[in-house]
Amino acid sequence: MVLATFALLAAAGLTLVLPIAVRYMVDYGFTGDNPNLIDDYFLGIIFVIALLALTSSLRYYMVMMIGERVVADLRSDVFRHLTYLSPSFYDKTKSGEIISRLTADTTLIQSAFGASASIALRHLLMFAGSTTLMVITSPRLSLFVLLAIPLIVLPLLGFGRAVRNRTSHAQSTLANAIAYATEALGSIRTLQAFTNEKSVSDRFEGDIETTYEAALVATRARAFLIGTIILIISSSIIAVLWVGALDVIDGRMSGGQLTQFLIYSIIAAGAMSELSQVWGELAKAAGAADRITGLLHVPSDINAPANPVALPSPAIGELEFNNVAFHYPTAKEAGVLEGLNLSVKKGETVAIVGPSGAGKSTLFQLLMRYYDPVSGKITLDGTELDAADPRDLREHIALVPQDTAIFGSSIAENIAFGKESASREQIIEAAKFALADDFITTMKDRYDTLIGERGVTLSGGQRQRIAIARAILKDAPVLLLDEATSALDAESETIVQKALDKLMEGRTTLIIAHRLATVLKADRIVVMDGGKIVEEGTHDTLVAQNGLYAKLARMQFEIGAEALNAQEKAS
Repeated sequence: MVLATFALLAAAGLTLVLPIAVRYMVDYGFTGDNPNLIDDYFLGIIFVIALLALTSSLRYYMVMMIGERVVADLRSDVFRHLTYLSPSFYDKTKSGEIISRLTADTTLIQSAFGASASIALRHLLMFAGSTTLMVITSPRLSLFVLLAIPLIVLPLLGFGRAVRNRTSHAQSTLANAIAYATEALGSIRTLQAFTNEKSVSDRFEGDIETTYEAALVATRARAFLIGTIILIISSSIIAVLWVGALDVIDGRMSGGQLTQFLIYSIIAAGAMSELSQVWGELAKAAGAADRITGLLHVPSDINAPANPVALPSPAIGELEFNNVAFHYPTAKEAGVLEGLNLSVKKGETVAIVGPSGAGKSTLFQLLMRYYDPVSGKITLDGTELDAADPRDLREHIALVPQDTAIFGSSIAENIAFGKESASREQIIEAAKFALADDFITTMKDRYDTLIGERGVTLSGGQRQRIAIARAILKDAPVLLLDEATSALDAESETIVQKALDKLMEGRTTLIIAHRLATVLKADRIVVMDGGKIVEEGTHDTLVAQNGLYAKLARMQFEIGAEALNAQEKAS
């Protein structure tokens, strides 16, 4: 920073020295008294220009480096903040809008802190220095220039506010367009399957057109401002030349002084013209900075308490829901869980079944503490979840979701997402355990194979096996399986189920179940409906009750349906 300031001051100072050299050359170099004087002056000017070139290069490099550093840190800080925000933020904010702020808005700020800031600081110094030296050279002529300054600065300030507001609107519109494009392109197969290419493109074009119109309004104002400033500056310079020429004729100043004053006035005019243009860029960046600041100030709904309670070590794995009620922040009128009570013992496997919308997945969301219950409490090993650090809590739980998140990196990196410190041997062992090694080793680059965004090169079953390998690698005391074998064929399911059976030994496991094979292996089955537990027991006892579970068995569980039919025939 110190070096950048020195280079900035040196470059401005050397530029302001040149008019003085020109003045003395005009006044004394053309007299003929000393023929070598012109050579000396020009050599001196060449030396000053060489120093000016060096300091200007250094100034540009240092200021740009600072700008790049600031923006790089800003992007990192914003992304880090985003990763710690609770899922409720993403429930109500489009991912495309967030990406727009992270890229487009920070690019505007990058320009402001880089090239625009460098130009603005340089010309601000040039304007201040040249104006001061104009007053020293000729206070009388300086009045013509100084009178023009308020006529330039006042509209410049008003223009800056207008551009800032319009830029904020344009960036918000652009963020919406990017959010829509991200969503549409992420569902390209569905889009094309329903032949909605034209309607989707038309909507995006409309959003972009709105962005264009907002930018055009700011551009018109900026163009008018630039023209006005040029007119005012040019008029003041003409007045200076006019009055100055008369002063030279009357002997009130020398030709060199007039030349010096004229050069300073041109430097000041050029600096003001550049500042008027840079001001628009800075105003745009200010609008973008407002949006970024707003993002950084978004609080997370889920935070670690000031003095978090440490979970027992080694972990036990006992879970308890005590009179838990919950609704999602985006749908407060619709309760998802109501007065739910559930206890799970250490090492117990509990299958959770129920119709769609019963609240099964919500249990997992609350256990992972993506959300906090509206009322009631949830404990792990006797510790209330909101009393513990969320990261510590999640270290104790391995989750295999039904919709597996696969990243556009290598297979090994995707598996190691469950444990970043894992060795290659541990990754391979986990993959073998999850029956993923067989298909991985058939690929050209094996575990280093890049699998594309969202794992587009893998089948559903392959993606699911990678998710299982992650959970195996994490080796947590509590397992949450959202029908972990749902995407596998019958043969693979049998083998992976054996691996899961081995993995679940000694661990507390909750399974959202849709297949009878999973249900039959559970120690206990919990049936949910309308956010409540309506039935609980083993498969045989629940079938005998002929309630909701029996109904689900008839519709979903083929073997269960056969058992029911056999029971009905026997009766």
